[in-house]
Amino acid sequence: MLRLTTDKKIDIMDAKNAPSARCKSGDTVLFETLDCYDCSVTRQGERLKIDRMHNPATGPLFVEGAEVGDALKVEIIKITTRDWGAMGTSFGEFGFKNVQGSDHSMHVYDIKDGVVRAGGFDIPVDNMIGVIGVAPAGEGVLTVTPGAHGGNMDCRRIREGATIYFPVAAEGALLSMGDLHALMGDGEVFGYGLEVSGEVTVRVTAVKGMKLEQPLLIEGGDAMTVASGETMQEATEKALESMYHLLRQCGQDEGEAGILMSMVCNIALCQMVNPLFTVRAEMPARMLEKVIKG
Repeated sequence: MLRLTTDKKIDIMDAKNAPSARCKSGDTVLFETLDCYDCSVTRQGERLKIDRMHNPATGPLFVEGAEVGDALKVEIIKITTRDWGAMGTSFGEFGFKNVQGSDHSMHVYDIKDGVVRAGGFDIPVDNMIGVIGVAPAGEGVLTVTPGAHGGNMDCRRIREGATIYFPVAAEGALLSMGDLHALMGDGEVFGYGLEVSGEVTVRVTAVKGMKLEQPLLIEGGDAMTVASGETMQEATEKALESMYHLLRQCGQDEGEAGILMSMVCNIALCQMVNPLFTVRAEMPARMLEKVIKG
């Protein structure tokens, strides 16, 4: 199995990036990943004085057969992490703009038998991928920023067992990923999840004839369009528009597509802490079976 190591890392997703590795459509690939701090935090919570990237992603991977206008299907087979995670505080920022605090330290938590103990509570881990995406159309995009190409979506449902489809905007798709979290609630309200390094095993497949405006995520019986915008409203509208257009591709007429969405579509905030907000629109996956391919 092909392995991409962390010495092959980027902080900009860009069609101009030279591939770190190449694979065939349908191959299984393992990505080693760094945490969002570029592993500059020690287990004792100390910050190393190193030249580091912010939100580094491992890659990019060139997938043979993935052409502009296709979709790239990424099946998340397995996520493993180190046995501890780090998390800083963010008083006065993000969801805590009006909350002041004097604790500006780095907090470190052990992960033992799949459980984290925090605030006096035992919490089962729920490993997820914060940064995953392909090269965007046009200019490169920092890995800290989400968009139609994916990137720093911080969607907690991008977890083991999920499948995510990306619109391909560059030959080979150029898939990269990183920024794993052992735990993160919807919104990532305090600026970070429980940040961990680790390994992700995926199967990648180039899919022809699948028209996507935004990433499409399949997980737990749901199909989700994931979109980002300068405001929560803009991100929500993009996610809803993308879902509506997929339902129209499935053969629903104008009114029925909107009615179905108003009946069963749920909106969820993925994150509110990055340069753009990210929102997902959730529908039962069975309602999009005609467009889910590969």
